[in-house]
Amino acid sequence: MKIVALTGILGYGYSEEALEIAFSEKVDYLGVDAGSTDPGPYYLGSGKSFTNRDAVKRDLALALPKALEHKAPFIIGSAGGAGSSEHVKWLREIILEIAEEQELSFKLGVVYSDVSNAYVLEKLQSGKVHNMSDEVPLTVQDVLDSTRIVSQIGVTPMIELLKKKVDIILCGRSCDTAIYASPCIYEGYDKGLAFHMAKIMECGAMCSEPVSAADVMQAYIYEDYFELRPANPIRSCKVDRVAAHTLYEQSNPYLIFEPDGICDLTNSKFEQVDDRTVRVSGSVFVEGAKKTLKLEGVKCSGYRTICPATIFDTTTIEHLDEILETVTTFIKENTRHTLSPDDYEIHFKMNGGKENSLGIIIDVVGKTQVIADTVCALARSRMLHCDYEGRRCSAGNLAFPFSPSDIHVGKVYEFSVFHLVEVDDFTETSKTYIEEI
Repeated sequence: MKIVALTGILGYGYSEEALEIAFSEKVDYLGVDAGSTDPGPYYLGSGKSFTNRDAVKRDLALALPKALEHKAPFIIGSAGGAGSSEHVKWLREIILEIAEEQELSFKLGVVYSDVSNAYVLEKLQSGKVHNMSDEVPLTVQDVLDSTRIVSQIGVTPMIELLKKKVDIILCGRSCDTAIYASPCIYEGYDKGLAFHMAKIMECGAMCSEPVSAADVMQAYIYEDYFELRPANPIRSCKVDRVAAHTLYEQSNPYLIFEPDGICDLTNSKFEQVDDRTVRVSGSVFVEGAKKTLKLEGVKCSGYRTICPATIFDTTTIEHLDEILETVTTFIKENTRHTLSPDDYEIHFKMNGGKENSLGIIIDVVGKTQVIADTVCALARSRMLHCDYEGRRCSAGNLAFPFSPSDIHVGKVYEFSVFHLVEVDDFTETSKTYIEEI
């Protein structure tokens, strides 16, 4: 059976030539991951996509008709970046727009993976929530403060929709591997091979040379092995690159942890079949003793204002610690009647550039946007003209690359829930429906 990964993340782009090559022979399933927590908690909290709408539409507009023409079910995971119901609706709207423009007809299966605060509280109070780290236990207040919580679904909800012969599966937050493992498991292939293959190909052509998350990857699964070969003729899969991507984001080089259990790679074998193809065998799946899914939740922690600047004077850089202490003391004194220390946080984020320059960002998070604006303005003006021992010039200490210098970022979110939850059934956190388009 042949499965194609369209690209590393929907909206990242890919070669049209590679897509044509991939579909020049029979394709059984097409998949693409559309999200990640890599860009942080903001996108889950805001309901916005971290990928560009026009770029996402371009990727889909080329691939959808190909999948339908070849009768290859198309599985999309973690819609809109963070995979909440808002993101699923956003991506569904794009799909319907393409369908209307290209006069496409299909059976669409949609999976929502949001969970309620009440659901998480019940699980927490019954001892069915497990910490990903002992340093970050989940509290009742964390759950109550959460503005949005999603579950990271596995293969089961996708397989249930494949049984109903849908043409497109649009999912909320999903395990990246589930996108590619679910059709293999549904078709009866070995789970160990299915999950291992899915783990390597979920980032598109990242397991090839030259490396790119923005290109098409082909996978062929057989009874006792699978093979990977990039569709784009400028790329090739090599044993070291494919093996390296097996380790991607893994804490243990021999074990891949999934909701259903563990993929054991202890006896996995990697072979170079030809210049562009790698074969993998020997991967074994061990069913988990408990059914668990990961929960991701966020809360609003304030409002951010930043001011990027550069210091080009070496003497100023040498006295920077003194300057920053002067600035923070000045802010405390000037706001002591209007603000409490709990009303804001200020950080100075620095990175070296050229030998005689230093980049610095004044980063303020306040309880309100007004507070963040006020504190950032005070910090910027005081730092600009701050005196220090040995300073001879009367000009500013900072150079501003932008005007206005202060940038209002808006709401700031942080992860409030990042934990495992025991489930009785792998479909209990998901809601699915089917519609004819």
